[in-house]
Formats: sequence, C-alpha cells, structure tokens
Amino acid sequence: MPPKCGARRAKNRGRNSVFDISSMGAGTQMIVAFFLLMALRVPVAFALGLSAMYAMWQIGFGFDLAGDLIATGIAKYALLAIPFFILAGTLMGTLGIAERMIRFFRILIGNLPGGMGVVGTVVCLFWGAVSGSGPASVAAIGPMIIKGMEEDGYPRAAAAALVCTGAAFSIVIPPSIGLVIYGVIAETSISALFIAAIIPGLFMGVLMLVILPFIKSTNREGLDRLSPTPPSNGYWRDLGQSFRESFWGLMTPVVILGGIYSGIFTPTEAALVATVYAIAVGAFAYRTLTIRALYDALTEAASSSAVVMLVVAYASLFGWVVTVEDLVGQYSSQLLGLSDNGGVILMVIMLILLIAGMFMDPVTVMFISLPIFLPVVRELGWDPVWFGVLVMVNLAIGLITPPVGINLYVAANITRQPLERIARAALPFLAISVIGLAIVAAVPALSLFLPEVLK
Repeated sequence: MPPKCGARRAKNRGRNSVFDISSMGAGTQMIVAFFLLMALRVPVAFALGLSAMYAMWQIGFGFDLAGDLIATGIAKYALLAIPFFILAGTLMGTLGIAERMIRFFRILIGNLPGGMGVVGTVVCLFWGAVSGSGPASVAAIGPMIIKGMEEDGYPRAAAAALVCTGAAFSIVIPPSIGLVIYGVIAETSISALFIAAIIPGLFMGVLMLVILPFIKSTNREGLDRLSPTPPSNGYWRDLGQSFRESFWGLMTPVVILGGIYSGIFTPTEAALVATVYAIAVGAFAYRTLTIRALYDALTEAASSSAVVMLVVAYASLFGWVVTVEDLVGQYSSQLLGLSDNGGVILMVIMLILLIAGMFMDPVTVMFISLPIFLPVVRELGWDPVWFGVLVMVNLAIGLITPPVGINLYVAANITRQPLERIARAALPFLAISVIGLAIVAAVPALSLFLPEVLK
C-alpha cells in the first residue's frame, strides 16, 4: 500500500473513530447490540442474553460464568411471587370467577353515567388486585368487557382502548408484578410499595372516567346510556343474587392485601395464598375446577411465567456487565450533569421510561434502566418508594402508547380490529394518563400518605 494512501486512511480512521463501534467500551457496545437485535425483532430475552454474552467475550470473561450469573439472578426469594400471582390470575379467569365479578359490577354500577364504561374501568382496576399483569388482564377479561360495552353502545375500538388503559394500570394496583421486581432491584420494601401504590392507582382509574363522556356511542340508545338510569324493580334482587355468586371472587383482594398489610404473610407468601385460594374457590364454592381447567390454567401460567423469568434470567447477565463496566457511574453522572434542577432531571427520566415502555415490556425496562436511575434517586434524596410508584405509572402508560404499546397488540388480537384504530381510540386515555403522571410526580403525598399513616 502506498504510504500516502495508508496515511490518509489512518487519518480518516482517527477522524471517524467516534463513529467506530470498536472504539466504544464493551458496556456501550452491549447496549448498541441490544437495540440492534431488538430492531431485527429478536425476542427481548434473547436480545438481552446475546448482547450481554457478546460484551462478556469482549471483556475477556468465559461463558462458563454465565450459568452462575443466571442462577444467581433468578434465585431470589421475592421473585417466587411472579409465577404464583400469574397462576392465581389465570385460575380466576379459567374457573369463571372473573365472569361472576363482571356480572356483579355490571348490575351494581351499570346504571351510572357511562354504564359499561364505568364497569369496565372498575373491573380492570379490581382485576389488577388479582393478576398484576397488564397484557394478561387484557386477555383475561377484555373479551367480556368489550362485548358488554358494545351492547351498551360503545364503539368496539373505544371499548378496547378503555380495557387497554384500565389493564395497563393493573400493574400499579397491588399486588403488582412490576412492584415486586422494582423492590428486588431497588432493595426496597415490597409491602411499602404495595401500600404506596393504592391511592395513585385508584387516582389514575378515576381520571379514566373523565374520558367516558367524550367517547362517541354508535347509536341513540348508547348515548342514552351515558345518562343515569333508575334501577328496575328487580334491581335489588338481581344485585343480591350476583353478589352471592361473586362473593368469594370479590374476597380475593381482601384476602391477599389484607394478609399483607396485617403482617400475616409477606407479598411472596401472598402469591401462594392467592393461588391456593383460587383453587379452593373453584373447587368448593363454584365447583368449576376440573382436571382440564386446572391443566389449561397451569400451562397458560407456565408459559406466561417462563417469558417473564427468561427476561429476568438474561437481565442478570446484562446487569453484571453494566456493573463491571461501571455504566451506572458513567451514565448516572451524565444524567446528574444535565441540570442542577431536580425537576428537569425527573422529566428526563420519565421521558426515557415512557419511550422505552413503548417498545419493551416493563420488566425489561426496569432491569436495563433502574441500575442507572437509582443512584440518581439516592443522590437527589428522592424517596425510593415514591419513585417506584412513579416508575410503575410511567411504564403503565407505555403499555398503551403507540406505535408498540403491548396492550394495544393484545386488544387488536382479541377484537380483530386494526391496531391503528385502537391506537387512535386510546389517544384520549393516553392524554389524561400523562396528566395523571404529572400530578403523581408533583404531589408525592399521593404515594406516601398511606405508608406514613400505616407505619
């Protein structure tokens, strides 16, 4: 090669080194590789694992270390709550408990302004105290609520959008799988997180009701249903009968949350109690438990749990590289250097979480971002419990944010509606949810009032 040409190439290489991925650290390369794999539609868990193992190879560690890191990452007692809460929610749907609950709420509050819209909101939030998973809630109770709302005059897309939003906030209403994982990562009391999330979760649900009068109904009868309807002569009889039929299902949140807050059992033990309770109700109260129903619930719960736990397992590799490469120190210091104003930094963090939540599930977002954000939280003196609730509200909004909100995809699948139509119908709910997020961020007392009272 001629010397002049070689010198020119070396000069250009030096000039473009900032764009050369090989000039980046192994940790930064890992993050770039992760997003490239995501763009290629590689499943999230495998994108985490492959990018992390690439970084480990770059650093010089053998892959034999990966097995130990994965085992350490998932061998945490608190994580046992995840599969059991998923199983409890699946059993509640499979054994007909959810259907009885919906029937009760439809009779109880179906005559209020908004009719089935109010019922759908209440049931979604109530179901959050059983399932703890947004997409699972859409799949479990979405078909029944959407059908009822259509009969009540709501367009199918608007009904699907309401279910998507209500189910999204089920990850805020305790018990919440997201709050369990946040507590593990942040080493914060899960019980305190559950208590703190009650008022913000209910507050976000109330804000959803504000949108109902602005959802156009498909017929005159539907418009009439947006005004109060006096109870019929048989109202109290029907209400009493539906209450008796749904009583044991309605007691589920009381058993779970009451046991946690009274100190009878821990949140992890509560997940097992919820599972046993659902089986007992199906077997003895409703007599809907069959071998086939139990098998279907177990297989569905195992499949859903495997997805979550696979993300957790490979995220432990990802987190190890983040620690070894000191990405936490690098990126958190850069974040703190953005401004002296804590409010500005909080807005940046919320924006990052919102954008990330559009493309990834909440579990993945937390494992990637929290190791970087939590040192900032500690440095600025923010309450980690309040911040955890804020993270959950933010990630819940991500579940309904186009173009990739996971709940929107689930709703499109069960309603056979175009994703774009449901996404447009979800925009009013998205707007009011962002306003709610701003209020939860600006008024920490919403999250910290109950933990202070119950200390």
